[in-house]
Order: sequence, then C-alpha cells, then structure tokens
Amino acid sequence: MKATDLLVRCLENEGVEYVFGIMGKETLDLIHSLSKSKQITYINVRHEQAAAFMADIYGRLSKKVGVCTATLGPGATNLLTGISSAQLDHSPVVAITGQAGFEKQHQESHQYIDIVKIFEPATKWSVQIKDSETIPKIIRKSFRLAQMEKKGAVLIELPENLASQMVSKQPIPVTSIPTGTPDTQTLESTGSLLGQYQKPLIIVGNGVIRQGAVKELVTFIEKLKSPVIHSFMAKGILPKNHPQNYYTFGFSEKDEVLSIIEEADLLFVIGYDFVEKPPKDWNKKQRPILHIDSLPAEMDEHYPLKGELVGDLDQTLQELNKVDLPTKPWFPAGNTKEKIKLVYQIDNAVQQNEPLTIKNVLKVIETVTTEQTIILSDVGAHKVSIARTFQPKQAGRLIISNGLASMGIALPGSIGAKLARPDAPVICITGDGGALMNITELETAKRLGLSFIVIILNNATLKLEKEMMQQKFNSSFGTSFTNPDFVQLANSFGVKGVRPKQLNELEQVLEEALKQTKEITLIDVQMAE
Repeated sequence: MKATDLLVRCLENEGVEYVFGIMGKETLDLIHSLSKSKQITYINVRHEQAAAFMADIYGRLSKKVGVCTATLGPGATNLLTGISSAQLDHSPVVAITGQAGFEKQHQESHQYIDIVKIFEPATKWSVQIKDSETIPKIIRKSFRLAQMEKKGAVLIELPENLASQMVSKQPIPVTSIPTGTPDTQTLESTGSLLGQYQKPLIIVGNGVIRQGAVKELVTFIEKLKSPVIHSFMAKGILPKNHPQNYYTFGFSEKDEVLSIIEEADLLFVIGYDFVEKPPKDWNKKQRPILHIDSLPAEMDEHYPLKGELVGDLDQTLQELNKVDLPTKPWFPAGNTKEKIKLVYQIDNAVQQNEPLTIKNVLKVIETVTTEQTIILSDVGAHKVSIARTFQPKQAGRLIISNGLASMGIALPGSIGAKLARPDAPVICITGDGGALMNITELETAKRLGLSFIVIILNNATLKLEKEMMQQKFNSSFGTSFTNPDFVQLANSFGVKGVRPKQLNELEQVLEEALKQTKEITLIDVQMAE
C-alpha cells in the first residue's frame, strides 16, 4: 500500500471518526486515502483555523483525539491558532500537514517554510516524517502523547515525496496509558496534615473534568465539608445551590471569591492548570498548598507546597476517600456567599420587560436549558459574564476557552461539539467580533446537516477592549465597527435567522430552536448595553 493508505489505516486503528481540514496539492494523496476509509469521515471546512477549533472541541467532549489537516505553508500556519488553543486548554489534538518534498527543502522554495519549528512551542511534539516506514510508530506515539496528561496537541508533517511511496508496515496496536496513585503512606499523611488546619478551602480546576474525576471529587467535597471554588473551565462541578459552592474565581476585577482564599489557612488545589490564572493573582498571602494533580506542581513562590498527591485524579480521589479524614466545616465571614451571588448576579430574577443585556440573556438561557445542553462561550466581554453569572447544570457542559483564549472558537467549536455529542443540544454564545471571524463555517454546518443555536451578542464594538481603553487612556479608539445584517447573512447560508426584540421573545425563540433536530438557528441579539 502507499504511505498515505498506511497513515489512514493507522488513524483508523486509533479510533478516529473525523478529520477536519482543507486539502492542497501536497495533501492530495492523503485526502484520496481518506476518501476510501469506511470509518473516517473527512470534513472539508472553510478555514484551517476553524478545522483546528473543531478538532479541539471534538477531542474535549468525545474523550478521543481530534484530528485536523492542512497543506503546507499558509494552510499549515492557519492551523496554528487553533492548535495553540488546544495545547493551552489541554485538549487532545493531532494535526497532519503536508510539506514540500525533500528535494525542495534545502533552498528557498515556493510556499516552503519550516512548519515543524514554527509549531514546536505550541505543541507537545512537532515532527516531520522522514521515512515512510516510520509512519506507524509516529502515529502511535503522537496519539499517545496527545492523550497523556496533561493532554495537548501534536503536529505531524508529511513531505509530498513520501506520500505515494509504497510501504509494507502495519499499524501498531493501541495500548492503554499506565496510571498510578500516591502510595498509602502519602495518602494517609493527608489526614495528619489536615489536622493542623482549621479552614481548608478546595480549589478545583479543569483537570478534574478532563480526567473524569467529578464523581469522586464530589464525594471528597461532601466528606470534608469545606467551601469550594472553581476556575472558569471547571464550572458545573457542583450544583448552583450546593451549600459548599462558592462559585468562580480568576477574574481581574470584582473577584469577590479572593477574600475566601485569604481567610483560608490551607488550600486543596485539585486538577488546576496555571494557564487559567497564575497563583500570584489569587494567592497573594501565600496560603499553604496541598497539590492534587496528575503531574507534580510547578514551582512558584505563590504556590507554597505542604504536600503533593500525584497520580490519576479519579483513582487518587478514590483512594483518598478511603482515608479517615477529619471533617472541616466552616463558613467564610461576612455573609460572603450572598455578596458573591449579588455581585455575580447569580440568583437575580429577570422580568420580561427588562432590556436585552448579557446577564438577562444568560438568565433566559439558564432557564430553558437542561443538564444535557452544551454551551460554548466565545472570547470577549461576554465570556467574563458567563464565567460569573451562568451556572451550568452539569460539569463539562460549559466550554470556556481560557488558555489561549482566542476569539472565533465558539462557532466552529459548535460543529465539533455536535459531532462529539450528536444527541445533546448545543448553544454557541459569541460576540459580533468573534462571530465574523469564522462565520463561513455556517456553510460547513449546514452541509453536514447539523442542528445547533448561534447567539450573536450584537453591539458593534469590542466591548472588553473598549472598557480597557477607557480605563487606561479615557479613549475608545479602534474598538468599534459596523456589522452586516446577521439575519440576512444567516438566510444566505440557508440558516434560519431571527432577531428578538424582547426577553420573552428571546425565550420563545430559544425554546423553539431547542426542539429542532435538523436546523441551525442564528439569533441576532441587539444588545442594550
């Protein structure tokens, strides 16, 4: 068989269902080989950045590796933003790009640029296939690395001259990734450590969701009885009204939760990724840390370690729950929980005659959605509001990109989400700035026959940047623009576009759209602020 046939067989061996991408001259053989696969669906998209975003969100929700592809040069560099996003959000993604043949790589050549070097800082591994016989080893290693904690992205480059070579190798069998837990002595030492403190606080990060440890974490939380806070990407760990839930931290301003960290005397930090918010921003008083994660802690003066439990989070928490730990119930001073609810507008009731503000829109969404609904937040001022106000009903159902935090992820990400979870309702919340970055993927979604909702918060400005500009320079230069008619634009893609004028109309539109199984609905929300 030729090299690309072998490569596709290796992808099939890894359980790949979808490959997102745009073909080019240097990847014609690969796309032709994919066309013959009975297992893998090749999805041709409208921009390579979107292909990487689709692979990212698909990988995050399916618990498989998302795969994307592009040709050499500009095709490959267009992947870079989405691949960087997957790397920093710890999503398992493998990107496969074409490249000029070896005979062109020794001198200046049309569209030739060293893609492997460009991607090295943005991936766990960036490699060029130099011998077609090594394809099985490289594919197996790439998927293994992408799935190992902390999960991330891998780049594989296939030079054009190797693509059609004849090879005789076979895929390497897939084996499970070994996991481990701390030894019994280390686990039991947690009890004696805990006995030295009166006000422990549990801080939860995305690693808990990523490693499927939510159930065991909740058992631990209810056993310890201490307050719990979580990062943006870990929302939904506890129900909104759980007595130990003190909501989200990690904001630059009005972070009411920081007072709880300062009052605590020991921090249980579980599955937290520094990329969301560095410890210097939330542990200014350098409270001692008990680190519980898949990897040893990063060294940081604002992350002073009193102990570490390193291993698979689900298994580690299972074992920790067997240890006789003292309960440590306490309540932050000063009616803190009610203050957080008030500032974050968590329990604010919405009247139907109120304006279409972001917080009112979020309340309507929270009202009409179920535990199964997947919400994808794009990046912008609304992301901060979602992180504060919106309370998902289940962990892992609110997707917030908080590593690279790239605008434009939500709309193509919704395609990845719907393919990963076809039975789940999907709602994309995006600003007008982020929406227009990848609006062309509406054609891709329509062509695939997918059904989801796109809510565009339309204010003709980069609101977050405007606020920062006003605060720093008392100016809003460069933050405003004009928009197309989003309803007509949606219709031109064959997508239903609506523009509700009031909150009750928005609620009706959402309820109707959530019933659809074969239709995309784009809702243009003209923002009141």
